[in-house]
Amino acid sequence: MTTIEVEVKINAPVDKVWNIVSDMDNEPKFWKGTKEVRNISKDTNTINREVTISFRDQKCLQEVKLEPKERILVKFTKGIINGEKTIVLIPKGEKTLLRTVWDIKLTGMMGMFTGIIKNHIKSGTEQAMQSIKKETER
Repeated sequence: MTTIEVEVKINAPVDKVWNIVSDMDNEPKFWKGTKEVRNISKDTNTINREVTISFRDQKCLQEVKLEPKERILVKFTKGIINGEKTIVLIPKGEKTLLRTVWDIKLTGMMGMFTGIIKNHIKSGTEQAMQSIKKETER
């Protein structure tokens, strides 16, 4: 498994940041590595979905658990990626520290490319976090 951690301080309260990051249907707007999202089922705070990622238009199944105003846990349950992406919101007065942690590896024969893909995912995560920051601070 490889771990990637990126964080950004956003000049907005947790409520405002949560409203943007918890809109899981809007994820491709910020996360360029996510091309398309198709929800399979939705419970109050759990979403099962199929995601098309930019890497060779691969489809992955995910289980998303929303813990309102605290964190979002995205578990990859089937596809080329195995592991989790966790988005954590940490209140800092009227500001919010937004942290994304990936703990993943590529499956099967693609596993040998995990290290190469790590830099791509880190860069994409940094870009997504800056886009979320920009949108939230508007």
